Amino acid sequence: MKRDFTKLLDITTEEGQFLLDRAGVLKGKRREGVEYKPLKDKSLAMIFEKASTRTRVSFEVAIRELGGYAINMHSSETQIGRGEPIKDTARVLSRYVDGIMIRTYAQETVEEMAKWATIPVINGLTDLYHPCQVLSDVFTIQEIKGNLKDLKIAYIGDGNNMANSWIEAAILFGLNLSIATPEGYEPERGILKKAEGLKGFSLTHDPYGAAKGADVVNTDVWVSMGQEEERLKREKAFVPFAIDERLLEVAKEDVIVLHCLPAHRNQEISDTVFERHQETIFTQAENRLHVQKAILEWLIKGV
Repeated sequence: MKRDFTKLLDITTEEGQFLLDRAGVLKGKRREGVEYKPLKDKSLAMIFEKASTRTRVSFEVAIRELGGYAINMHSSETQIGRGEPIKDTARVLSRYVDGIMIRTYAQETVEEMAKWATIPVINGLTDLYHPCQVLSDVFTIQEIKGNLKDLKIAYIGDGNNMANSWIEAAILFGLNLSIATPEGYEPERGILKKAEGLKGFSLTHDPYGAAKGADVVNTDVWVSMGQEEERLKREKAFVPFAIDERLLEVAKEDVIVLHCLPAHRNQEISDTVFERHQETIFTQAENRLHVQKAILEWLIKGV
């Protein structure tokens, strides 16, 4: 049966833990210089409607190191950009390649692609979800902290696709998650409804309350792609939600700080905090590669 990864709750808890553990194995193979090519000659179509650095490079390197290759497609250079229905593109690509990764605006685009494709479809990012990033972040926490149990994870900032995927991660893995956003910038209402009654989950407008006793504090930009017209309004609203030294004083002494990048220094995160935690943040970025290898192997090879 075909499997897709359009959001975190597409997978079961057992499958999620398998992917985390498998990412650790694949990271070890890479560091030891072990050649491992289970996807020899397999192809991945990568469709971009949004700009990308980490998603593009990590997926392209991932499929290549697993023995396959990527085909990069910007929507403006394809028939999608000229109005071809998503379902037609999905059915055509299904006859050419072995998997599709799409980074776009609307979640509905990814879901339509997955509905009509007969090959696996991966969500590289939408305005609603960022599942590959958050699964990689969970892997990073597990790698550094040793496990996910009894940790308090705080997400502070915009209730955007990262916050939405963190809620799904909390549901999937049973995480203790506290989200703090300014009023009016909460996560998507339908996703919050999924978390009703979830033990260990809270939504607040108090960043210090969310960070108090936290083992992990993470954030994202205040202005995402497509929100540029709201920049001044957003920057004013989010000032109290910056991750700085004062905020971290209420967290655990051994707190780790995550940022999915790109980072705007001295906006959502101070330069001093970023540099003090840069090793963790860039390990987090590296781990996109290893987790996406696990996802590709699982979806395409069917391990």
